[in-house]
Amino acid sequence: MPLPQLTAHRHDQRKQALITLSGEIDLESAPLVRESLERCLRDGIRTIDVDLTPVTFCDCSGLSAFLHAAQQTTVAGGTLRLHHPPTTLVRILDLTDCGFLLVGLPLDHLPPPLGDTPAPPLPALPHPSAPPAPVLPGDVR
Repeated sequence: MPLPQLTAHRHDQRKQALITLSGEIDLESAPLVRESLERCLRDGIRTIDVDLTPVTFCDCSGLSAFLHAAQQTTVAGGTLRLHHPPTTLVRILDLTDCGFLLVGLPLDHLPPPLGDTPAPPLPALPHPSAPPAPVLPGDVR
């Protein structure tokens, strides 16, 4: 019998829970993540911390599970916080602008953009008094 690629350990303290995930979070293991987080809500837990230190990999399936759980937790009046995510998840969170799930990671701690070149600067916004530029040829509006 193959070993599970992900394990979840839950430690409760009153109305708080710490879930420690260990292994890989992908399409096959994301349902375990979702079930573990939903079980906390069913048990009345409203503050859920997820320790991702032992997670070696997390793809968009994991992100989907965390976003769903964050939404359900917020609806229930609680909070979901991710701690110590692996580099792959930090990059996914950065690319999808979902860094709000992280706790204790300052914005300047995010990894640099992929590749050897720095990210291009954002274009400057036009001056507020500048006339609008034509959208279509011939200034059709």
